[in-house]
Amino acid sequence: MKKKKIIATLAALALSGAAHAEGRLRIAEQFGIVYLLLNVAQDQQLIEKAGKAQGQDIQIEFVKLSGGASVNDALLSGSIDVAGAGVGPLLTIWDRTLGRQNVRGIASLGNFPYYLVSNKPGVKTIADFGPQDRIALPAVSVSVQARILQLASAKLWGDAQYAKLDANQVAVPHPEATAAIVKGGTEITGHFGNPPFQEQELAGNPNAHIVLKSYDVLGGPASATVLYGTEKFRNENPKTYKAFVDALAEAARFIRANPEKAADIFIRTNKSGIDRKLLLSIITNPEVEFKLAPQNTLGLAQFMQRVGAIKNKPASARDYFFDDPHTAGGS
Repeated sequence: MKKKKIIATLAALALSGAAHAEGRLRIAEQFGIVYLLLNVAQDQQLIEKAGKAQGQDIQIEFVKLSGGASVNDALLSGSIDVAGAGVGPLLTIWDRTLGRQNVRGIASLGNFPYYLVSNKPGVKTIADFGPQDRIALPAVSVSVQARILQLASAKLWGDAQYAKLDANQVAVPHPEATAAIVKGGTEITGHFGNPPFQEQELAGNPNAHIVLKSYDVLGGPASATVLYGTEKFRNENPKTYKAFVDALAEAARFIRANPEKAADIFIRTNKSGIDRKLLLSIITNPEVEFKLAPQNTLGLAQFMQRVGAIKNKPASARDYFFDDPHTAGGS
């Protein structure tokens, strides 16, 4: 039923965007605090404000999807202009469209630690997952969580075994996966999520514990979730594109200066019942940084090329991010 609803939504957006012109922006986002920049931009109407500064009225549509594969399909079908997903899906679509649509990153949504959480006491490392265990994540094999798990597997068992745990993966939206971990008693014994879902699991089930941290696998703080679009959209809609980027930068400044207001915006925008104190602790976590320049993504990109997940080997983040001032110095 959910899949039919997503297909219907994308079809409607594609029809409505048949005559796309400057001043229209369709954005796909997913679930979690990693999309807080978009939540603030939407709530505070920052994109509209930035557009008016250039004399451009901008109409904005947001669509909620789950999984990088669905987001990439929506972007390639012309249903959306800006895709929000993990670095893994960005690298996949960059590689797939190189020399054609030329999809590249627009901006990072910030640095966030991602945790692989298990509610099975005996699972201390990824080597402890058995064939009966299921690890929930947004999209099997291709989500950023899946790619980080593959990198961790390669480090443990060698590159030839990088996909060893792919058979354990199941695609489940973060809210449903969180409920399964907290409740227990299902085949889902692991969830590679993102904030705030991982923190809710740790707080909600005494058996829940961290098995793997993304920062440990990637060698330090890293951008995990990003925004990306086609070269055509960027070139043909310069005012809309600039307004969007300017709004993201303002949203990042707003969050850093007003974490409590940002927490209220997240709750309001997402109609979330999350504990506000828990939410605020995530937003102010020293390991979380709201910024637009990507950080520490190249290692994952080159790993994906090395094992054949993508064909083209990037030399730097500038290969798969647009060469804009706000991404200068990205890694």
